[in-house]
Amino acid sequence: MHANWKTWAHVTKLDPDKRLPEGAVEEIATSGTDALMLSGTLNVTRENLHELLDLVSSYGLPLVVEPASPDCAIFEEGIDHLFVPSVLNTNDVRWVVGKHYAWLRHSSAIDWEKVVPEAYIVLNPNSAVGRVTGANCSLSGEDVAAFAQVADRYFRFPIVYIEYSGTYGDPAIVQAASEAIDHAVLYYGGGIRSAEQAAEMGRYADTIVVGNAVYEEGIDVLRATVRAVQ
Repeated sequence: MHANWKTWAHVTKLDPDKRLPEGAVEEIATSGTDALMLSGTLNVTRENLHELLDLVSSYGLPLVVEPASPDCAIFEEGIDHLFVPSVLNTNDVRWVVGKHYAWLRHSSAIDWEKVVPEAYIVLNPNSAVGRVTGANCSLSGEDVAAFAQVADRYFRFPIVYIEYSGTYGDPAIVQAASEAIDHAVLYYGGGIRSAEQAAEMGRYADTIVVGNAVYEEGIDVLRATVRAVQ
């Protein structure tokens, strides 16, 4: 499979804090998804991250770790990329640069070839990531477009990530972000539970991320979302 993340249309996000049913990993790995992202906000530890890594690493799919905290920024063999988020729409600087500083301050070995910075725009106030980071989620399309442009043109983030986290978002907002970006790859994540929703967001986002559907809807729905964007 292709480890060049710029070419992916569909990524499946797996949460180290959630349990997958027996046999599910093989079904996910053969669904046609372009990559697996190991990522969660709450109760993610090095232990459960390694546990999930052991489950998925033998299938040959590109693997991304998206650390929720500096101690989950791992570079084990088999991990292709570390996607490191900065939340732009928060006033709490820890989530923009503070955690990153702490990570580098206490880390000796960082494989910079694997590190891909992400500019997150978090838009679901009821989500764990929205609450934990204190994100200002009441943004208009114009606000989101401006954040996207700041990320893309000013800070030169390679990924701009519109995150509705568990809730299906507003396609007009994703379209506004898409139209504001020239260079970055636009990711969309949040609440995709059908082929129709995958296709709708896939019109504007370069890459869609499907997470909760794997646990709540099952593999057939995951496959349908893959077909909708491939």
